[in-house]
Amino acid sequence: MKRILMSAAVTALFLAPLACDLEKTGAQLTAEHVMVGTLLATPEVEVSALALAGVDGGVFVPDGGDNIVIPAQTAALVFFGTRSGENSQPSGVTGATATLQPQGGQATVLNEDGSGSYSRTNVGGSDSGLTYASGATYQFIAARNGTRYVGQVDDAPVQEAITRFHPPEGFVRHTSGTALSFERAAVSGGKERTLGFVTVVPLGSDGSKGEPTYSNVPTTPVEFLQLVAVPGSYREAQVTIPGSAFPQSNKTYLVIFQAVRLGGAESDNLFIGSALLAGTADVGVVRTN
Repeated sequence: MKRILMSAAVTALFLAPLACDLEKTGAQLTAEHVMVGTLLATPEVEVSALALAGVDGGVFVPDGGDNIVIPAQTAALVFFGTRSGENSQPSGVTGATATLQPQGGQATVLNEDGSGSYSRTNVGGSDSGLTYASGATYQFIAARNGTRYVGQVDDAPVQEAITRFHPPEGFVRHTSGTALSFERAAVSGGKERTLGFVTVVPLGSDGSKGEPTYSNVPTTPVEFLQLVAVPGSYREAQVTIPGSAFPQSNKTYLVIFQAVRLGGAESDNLFIGSALLAGTADVGVVRTN
């Protein structure tokens, strides 16, 4: 997140579709301050001893104490920066007070990490001040020298249950090196499908998480701006994870699917290219053979 900076050199990728209402966005087009923020939640996940060991269902595994529980987590991250000219790279603004606030609810102050980055994390209920609520409208607020800069995400999505992730056995058996596809839940009520982000993480036999083997989450400025401009590929009904995400046989992986809603600048003093995300995940356990 600390590297997700907005580059004015690539704003042409998305200004055309976003600038249709110039009366509303005229000030935002020239605003010097920019914000990127995320509020993402993952549920508690219980990984069975069978999935970790990779044994057949007929093999006896003692009850109790053998399953691994990965705690639920909610994380809020904000980058707040300023750009001094049309072709300038934004620099982080330090000394601001960054907060996350659901409309009508209590504001949560984020911790300053330096270089314009602010964050706060709740792991397994360790920080009750930071929670995720489906349906809430969240405001990401940076305040400095008496001025507030506000970004907003409306209607934070509910968890999207992926049927493929929850077979009767409790985990998905899959051949290493081959692609894994799944269908997203149907959209109802005339709503637009949320964005879908996928991350694959290997698990050790003790439940420790390794470095991701695959992720389609934007990490560079160009990727993030392309998401804002052309989000269609993240809304497809079928998702395919490449075989390279499952490189090892006899290995357990977590597949994290995050359903995310995209928001943007709310106050006139925040650049229109600001991007705010809020979402929650469903998680599948995959055992390769």
